[in-house]
Amino acid sequence: MITFYIWCCDPTHLPIPAEKPGTMRSSLTLAGTLWAFLSLVTAVASSTSYFLPYWLFGSQLGKPVSFSTFRRCNYPVRGEGQSLIMVEECGRYASFNAIPSLAWQMCTVVTGAGCALLLLVALAAVLGCCMEELISRMMGRCMGAAQFVGGLLISSGCALYPLGWNSPEIMQTCGNVSNQFQLGTCRLGWAYYCAGGGAAAAMLICTWLSCFAGRHPKPVMLVESIMRNTNSYAMELDHCLKP
Repeated sequence: MITFYIWCCDPTHLPIPAEKPGTMRSSLTLAGTLWAFLSLVTAVASSTSYFLPYWLFGSQLGKPVSFSTFRRCNYPVRGEGQSLIMVEECGRYASFNAIPSLAWQMCTVVTGAGCALLLLVALAAVLGCCMEELISRMMGRCMGAAQFVGGLLISSGCALYPLGWNSPEIMQTCGNVSNQFQLGTCRLGWAYYCAGGGAAAAMLICTWLSCFAGRHPKPVMLVESIMRNTNSYAMELDHCLKP
């Protein structure tokens, strides 16, 4: 009886999946690993540029001023004697309606949605480097399509941005000569180019690499894989416990 109990409970009798020591399971090919890395880079670049107020540079009251879609650095306030003084700090607008123009409000929503989509795909791609059977070829292509949509949204936001250059707040910063698609005395900042470059890379390079990302041709659900392994353990235990 004791021998039977030891034989049944010995873990060496249970099926253990073969795994090479020191290796990490991945559902991505070599091209898929490159795709995951570039997806993370483009998502971080676009999202960081979205939050930084360095899309547009100008000056007001002799002080440098910079904008993004919903943030601004250095702004005028009424001081003593109703004179204007510049507060040298960065911050976002008090409310969504306080954003200077309708075009910038639309740009804020569209660009933010695109950045969120790129970050979501990048997170799934990075997890695919560490988890087996997470990303198939079909899933990779679907994620590539989502990246194309995300890049398209960010590109649309960049295209909408110049439509707000005719607002009074921007004209005061750009020498009162700016207009739609006319900067006046202002200039575009590096964050604007970084956001557009990240969107372009996501649409062109990442979307193309996603077609070759998945290692398995068909999607395999993790739950089914876990249940399959669990059933094999249960069958072995049931076999050894039978008299």
